[in-house]
Amino acid sequence: MDRRPIGVMDSGLGGLSVLRVLRQELPDESLLFVGDQGHFPYGTKTQAEVRQLALAIGRFLVRHDAKLMVVACNTATGAALPALQAALPIPVVGVIRPGATAALATNPRTIGVIGTDSTIKNGAYERTLHELQPAVKVVSQPAQPLVAIVEHGQTGTPAAQRAVDKVLQPFASQPVENLILGCTHFPFLSKEIQHKLGPAVRLIDPAYETVQTVKQVLAARQLAATGGQQTVLYTTGRVADLQTGADRLLAGDYAQCASIDIDGE
Repeated sequence: MDRRPIGVMDSGLGGLSVLRVLRQELPDESLLFVGDQGHFPYGTKTQAEVRQLALAIGRFLVRHDAKLMVVACNTATGAALPALQAALPIPVVGVIRPGATAALATNPRTIGVIGTDSTIKNGAYERTLHELQPAVKVVSQPAQPLVAIVEHGQTGTPAAQRAVDKVLQPFASQPVENLILGCTHFPFLSKEIQHKLGPAVRLIDPAYETVQTVKQVLAARQLAATGGQQTVLYTTGRVADLQTGADRLLAGDYAQCASIDIDGE
């Protein structure tokens, strides 16, 4: 038994979509979340900048006794996962390979991917999908504006639907069977996305497959905990912004919310 927390990072509030699945699937684990709202958004930064930020957060999590790190950010996974795995003394799990694996489970001929500008430009999903299934057709579409919709608390509004409709319009002429929500902010817009694309398109939330990977790592390394869970949230931005988001997206179920500075890391 290992009572140390699982560390989770994201560029902002999107990683809470992974955090909530971790809490559902691993009710005995304590969780330590860092939302890098002070440097938001990651999707418009260079790969090197994102890698530097992710490494700083990784070192913070290690200092706070995390036993495993989940990079709950597609942009950071694409830019920094190998660097994090090489630099940190704990296991590091990203969201891209689990998401690609889940998208291929139904043997689709066409898969869509939406993500930040950086994730789509990096091509990490397309490379991983073709590595796993060379024949699959991949249609990638940047959806950077949708990240701000979630960060600004506009989910469930007419403005959110209009933004989704505009961003996803290219899929009208390039239909897909499955759509990977290639940014952890996007599951919070599932209703709007499904409304735009129709019920025949299967939405893939990489969070669920990522948590299955976490379970496997915990079991293989004998890191699993028992006896109750505590969730602590940190932000590099304004605490009030994280609190507002967590109250809305996690129903306020957390033990502590505080601000940190990673710029000196």
